[in-house]
Amino acid sequence: GDVVLARKDVPASYHLCVAHDDAAQGVTCVTRGEDLRPATAIHRLLQALLGWPEPRYAHHRLLAGPDGRRLAKRDGAPSLRALREA
Repeated sequence: GDVVLARKDVPASYHLCVAHDDAAQGVTCVTRGEDLRPATAIHRLLQALLGWPEPRYAHHRLLAGPDGRRLAKRDGAPSLRALREA
């Protein structure tokens, strides 16, 4: 379907924001979970259309906790640093 870049209630979408942030910060390599692989094509298209540099992308299997649920910041999962320290 169509990709939403902005709405009345949300001035900019995740896709536009991350593509812009990567360009503004000079990001050269993006590492994400497999669940975000489909978004990569959208980000690459935005980068090309807006003349922004295209970083390299790497995708990894989703990390899961003992209960089998994926570890995600939005769900309060511990960081990799905290897991290593534990």
